Amino acid sequence: MTHNPLLLLLFDSSGRSSELAKALQGKALPLVILRSEAEARRWLETNQCQAILLAVSSLQPHGVFLAELQEAASQSAILVAASAPSVNDAVAALQAGAVDYIEAPVSESRLDEALDKAGVSRLLPPAGQSQAKTRKGCAAIIGTSSAMRQVFSLINKVCDAETTVLVRGESGTGKELIAQALHYEGVRGTGPFVPVNCGAIPGELLESELFGHEKGAFTHAIRTRLGRFELANGGTVFLDEISEMSPMLQVKLLRVLQEKEFERIGGTKTISSDFRVVAATNRDLEQEVEAGRFREDLYYRLNVIPIEAPPLRERRQDIPLLVEHFVARFNRLRKKKIKGVSDEVMARLARYAWPGNVRELENMLERMVILAGGDVLSVADLPERLLEAGAAPVERLEALPEQGFFLNEVLSDFEKRLILQALEQTDWVKNRAAKLLNVNRTTLIEKMKRFKLVSSSAEA
Repeated sequence: MTHNPLLLLLFDSSGRSSELAKALQGKALPLVILRSEAEARRWLETNQCQAILLAVSSLQPHGVFLAELQEAASQSAILVAASAPSVNDAVAALQAGAVDYIEAPVSESRLDEALDKAGVSRLLPPAGQSQAKTRKGCAAIIGTSSAMRQVFSLINKVCDAETTVLVRGESGTGKELIAQALHYEGVRGTGPFVPVNCGAIPGELLESELFGHEKGAFTHAIRTRLGRFELANGGTVFLDEISEMSPMLQVKLLRVLQEKEFERIGGTKTISSDFRVVAATNRDLEQEVEAGRFREDLYYRLNVIPIEAPPLRERRQDIPLLVEHFVARFNRLRKKKIKGVSDEVMARLARYAWPGNVRELENMLERMVILAGGDVLSVADLPERLLEAGAAPVERLEALPEQGFFLNEVLSDFEKRLILQALEQTDWVKNRAAKLLNVNRTTLIEKMKRFKLVSSSAEA
């Protein structure tokens, strides 16, 4: 066949499979939808496909069938989507040769990432034939603030360089978009962009994901599998959450960065691949090095060119543009006709601290668009946490000192005092303090480390 379709298999009754089907149809992908193992076996006897998406509630009842698929469709990339996911299922799926394991419901960006891994992006129609033209490079990043202009300037300066780049920033700031912009704006833009979330893949599987494995290298290795470094030949490997990589893999990664050579697990042949590495982290890697959790030599090898992804609170003037973008996007995806947001809603969005950054804004607007009571988003559509945050504005200074002050130092000190107050008010119980501050517990712990905040009594 000249154009092999994407084969979508639907088995579960949770309704998530139908959502996946609609999402794929919205991308104008060629689909064949089958609803039983028997129907799939018959179809595969006389047909081929580019990739297979096995949509199930749980993998356990379909483990044998997954192994059959590997044999019957050895040239097809297999994805597993589970509406009742588990770590054991994820490990079993990836060990059996699936290129990715995703949890349903799945976000559009996560689905795109899975489709990229399966090579399905090659099936997408040319620009103008799909429902919405895909924006790439810097055009995919929304923002005109001075903070974002600095990011764009740095991307344009280093996009053609072969050196490694370390993108640093809080969760939800768009570090992967920056990595994609570095790829698509540069000379490697026509090559593959291969993302790897080092924190989402179980440690025992990450080595196989990166370097690949030979058939028979371990239990369930029923065929040779190419690793991400090999798949990225001529393109870019994006190593997200690089701080979560084990010390053993850090050593191997350092060698790959230096030599651009590696061996598959269970193999003896040295493989060369031409790729560029962009890494990202939401942690302070200098502190991780000091604590002995991250190799100093690897840190300096990755941090050749650092790029800071600014948090949303430092680029508030971009909020109206982001709101307009997300409302239009969710209108298209959810078949809605929201005209915009009220002035009061925009004012509250501009005042909010956004601990989850752009991702939090995106998720909030999706919820508001879906549940909106009218064609303009009003205060009544806002979630409770934002209403509560808006009721307690930051105290206004009577007058600024004549000699001026360092804004970052003042804000940092104010943040430290607020965190300390929340901890003392909750007897240093981190879960309660995090809830009081409307941040994740992990975010609170990271800030406590940064400010060296330790309880005089036993730690909560």
